[in-house]
Amino acid sequence: MIQPETRMELLVSLAKRRGFIYPGSEIYGGFANSWDYGPYGSELKRNIRDIWWKRFVTGRQDVYAIETPIIMNPKAWEASGHLETFSDPLVDCKRCRKRFRADHLMEQLGRDPAAIDLTGVNCPECGGELTDVRHFNLMFKTFIGVTEDESNVAYLRPETAGGMFVAWKNVRDSLHKRLPLGLAQIGKAFRNEITPGNYIFRTREFDQMEIEYFVKPEDAPQAFEMWLGEMKRWCEEVLKLRPANTEYVEISEEERAFYSARTIDVEYQYPFGQKELYGLANRTDYDLSRHQEVSKEDLRYLDPETNERYIPYVIEPTWGLDRTVLAVLAEHIDIDEADSVSGDKEPRMVLRLPPILAPVKVAILPLQKKDDLVGMAAPLAAMLREAGIATEYDTSASIGKRYRRQDEIGTPWCITVDQDSLTDQQVTIRDRDTMEQVRVSVADVRAWVEERLK
Repeated sequence: MIQPETRMELLVSLAKRRGFIYPGSEIYGGFANSWDYGPYGSELKRNIRDIWWKRFVTGRQDVYAIETPIIMNPKAWEASGHLETFSDPLVDCKRCRKRFRADHLMEQLGRDPAAIDLTGVNCPECGGELTDVRHFNLMFKTFIGVTEDESNVAYLRPETAGGMFVAWKNVRDSLHKRLPLGLAQIGKAFRNEITPGNYIFRTREFDQMEIEYFVKPEDAPQAFEMWLGEMKRWCEEVLKLRPANTEYVEISEEERAFYSARTIDVEYQYPFGQKELYGLANRTDYDLSRHQEVSKEDLRYLDPETNERYIPYVIEPTWGLDRTVLAVLAEHIDIDEADSVSGDKEPRMVLRLPPILAPVKVAILPLQKKDDLVGMAAPLAAMLREAGIATEYDTSASIGKRYRRQDEIGTPWCITVDQDSLTDQQVTIRDRDTMEQVRVSVADVRAWVEERLK
């Protein structure tokens, strides 16, 4: 079993070596906690996003797509309370000048992070004296137009939810749908984190997959339970996260946002500790009420059954896409043993990704780089690609090295074309996890793979 500290080290190394995640701006020395998703990381991320969309948007009749801007009218963030309250408590060391989140220091000391009292606490790096706690707003400020003055200030959105609340009136009026009605959006959000870290866990630029689910106030508790069940099934059925690594933490009334009637944090056991993966909140009618108050627009819903007008409650399930990528990599990286060229056992690193998430589904590997084998293998690879199956074709290095490369990429099946294939029209399919091999007719390969991707 891989130890947590080793797991993280191996994960970061594999992710760079195999083209999942690279340090951002690396040729210029990097840039404070920014990351590039490489060819395989981009595909993994896209697969997660597409499966989420199919499962929670196109696969449902009560959720609809929406896409709102990254930069909105600043009044929206005033109404939501972000300009006033969206901040982190920070302290600085007077000696080494390092900056820390005060609530994180409280957690490290085993104290309640909501009751910040750092009396007698010194800098964890050098032992120096800490400053008083200050609150730093996380909003990224920018300017619209040619003049950089307060009249032209705007902000990059810190979450995708804000745009969906602002667009509620137009969606309500154009769709004429009955409640419950959900709006779904995937997109970038930005937070000026002072202490980002833990690889891609906390970054200044990140992707959210988010739903705002508008319901009758009396139906909110039932809708909350429904989405909690959906999130559990997503973690277990799609991501294949072991239940032992996932905890659903009920946030107490004292710790949750003042407007929330109920909040659950979905936490995952990352190599660096148990941290938040997703969130689910009953936001009551707070957001629409605030926007109605500030905008002076009527954001109520007219119930066709009772002819009553009211502000809907909102249930908000939120999935962090980058944190999902990290959890999936951490969950499925493994080391076992495989036969070496000499016949002895040697360590094998393998990424046991669920096949539907794997960036490459099939690798076509001619046993040797001979014209007759290539002439059979290349068309097979082309046929699978045309069928929409992500396929790699590789003739470099020995077959053993090619297997190891695909194991680390997470490719579920390697298909070898050998001399016997030329006469019996069969190929050898090797399973990534068991390393077992079966012979399958070339004509049946596509159906064999598609059946296992269902």
